[in-house]
Amino acid sequence: MNTSPPQPEAARTDGSPVRIGALVPLTPPGWVEAGRHLLAGLELAAREVNDAGGIAGRPLELLVRDTAADPRRAEAAIDELAGLGAVAVAGEYHSVVARAAATRADALGLPFLCSSAVLDALTEQPTRWVARLAPAQSHGWRTYADFLLAAGHRRIAVATQPSVYWAAGTRILRDHLAPRGGTVLELDAAALDPAALCDGLAAGRATALLLLVGHPEPAVPIVRAVRRDPRLAGMLIGAPAGQPEFAGWETVLGADGAAVPFLRYLPEQPGPLGVRVGAALRERLGEAPSFVAFEGYDTVTVLADLLRAHGTDRAGIAESWPHVAVEGTRGLIRFTRTPGIGVWQWAWPPVRVVDRDPSAPDRFRVRHAG
Repeated sequence: MNTSPPQPEAARTDGSPVRIGALVPLTPPGWVEAGRHLLAGLELAAREVNDAGGIAGRPLELLVRDTAADPRRAEAAIDELAGLGAVAVAGEYHSVVARAAATRADALGLPFLCSSAVLDALTEQPTRWVARLAPAQSHGWRTYADFLLAAGHRRIAVATQPSVYWAAGTRILRDHLAPRGGTVLELDAAALDPAALCDGLAAGRATALLLLVGHPEPAVPIVRAVRRDPRLAGMLIGAPAGQPEFAGWETVLGADGAAVPFLRYLPEQPGPLGVRVGAALRERLGEAPSFVAFEGYDTVTVLADLLRAHGTDRAGIAESWPHVAVEGTRGLIRFTRTPGIGVWQWAWPPVRVVDRDPSAPDRFRVRHAG
């Protein structure tokens, strides 16, 4: 299939739009709240690019496609976007979906800047076509394991569901904790109801439970059950994947959702750009922006800078990842080849372990810095 635009992008001077595909989960079973924040960041940055004159006088156009957390839909979207002349693709939140998109983009020769997915192996083989802003799962989850150790937790339980992403997270935690005297007890949340899971926690004498499961089901009923079980008083509940970042977590769980540490990819104190963008995102969303919204904004900002400096030819974009040096909302963004990671990687955005303050659940506390 010929996926090239009718006219080479590098030669276009007619004011036609520069098209960038945007992959976002906007319908269930995708995490719609995360998708809404990601899209808000992507769209805000695109609007600002166009307000500043676009790409060499050409408007930037986002072609938004809903992945609904479905890898096959992501692959089909990559095919469609390539055929529509997109010069690059941005976005995606779910790691398994991003992996399918990255693999297809690599096969078609379509540059893909992944915003939020963290699975280390986005592609089976090293590729020049894919870059990523979010930290690799191994980097962030080792930071989370260090937080657990520093807080005195050695017996860790994980409530898991079948998933490449959750399995990778469990393996990272076990490999990092074991040499430091920690153990990981796996509890199958697909087979155990919340009451049986609490029985397993009590029998295993774990002091911390990590939720490696979907939200709101089964995460919410698990949290409620643990909070109400007198045998588990003092049990730390954690969610390294970031479920408590979003307002929906507080809305559903209230006080039960406080003091659940998670990974957050924001600096403790934002700089001037982060403050300005944060205010604009809050206005657009009608609520406090998550780190995912900032990832979306930074994605388009990086691509726009790259397109202005190096042109809109797909191969030229792919060759330009190592030359990126863009001030984003969370620091200076550069891409490097990182051991064990097959894509061009920002190493690293800020990594913090935070939770919601029990005395004010809309306020976040920093528990550990990576």
